[in-house]
Amino acid sequence: MVRSSTHRRGGAAPAGAAEHLLDRMLADVRTGRFEQTLAALTAAGAAITAAEIYTEHDSASFGNKMMWWPVVILPAAIPAAIAGVFSKRAAKTVLPLASAAIVVNGLQGTYLHWRGIAQKPGGWQMASYNVEMGPPLFAPLLASLVGGMGLLAAILRREDRA
Repeated sequence: MVRSSTHRRGGAAPAGAAEHLLDRMLADVRTGRFEQTLAALTAAGAAITAAEIYTEHDSASFGNKMMWWPVVILPAAIPAAIAGVFSKRAAKTVLPLASAAIVVNGLQGTYLHWRGIAQKPGGWQMASYNVEMGPPLFAPLLASLVGGMGLLAAILRREDRA
């Protein structure tokens, strides 16, 4: 039988502390208490995704004015998600609004990317080429996943911090 390092005299060892943290996190997830962590992950995901979208749309010279929408919407979710980490009220009000905007914009972007592929010479009949050379087909849905994380955070319970 393996004993936890928390049973040692003199307190927990660093490995025991890591085990305890992991156990606590898993228990939080199992009981639906993951709001703050998921809000923090939403903020990080929005920042990374916004940077990626900016570089990709900049390389396309922002040829369509709609390309600016995700560049504005995703960064706006960062402070909303950070507020959701520290405030239950923000997690239940501002975060779901910002997250819903990301989801809607991601769905809109998916339509625009599919349309962009269709408008390339040969359209969908040359899908093997146009999907590779055209706008990234599923990238806007990945942005929607960041919004989905924020929406999920809003319906979860906050972690117990005793």
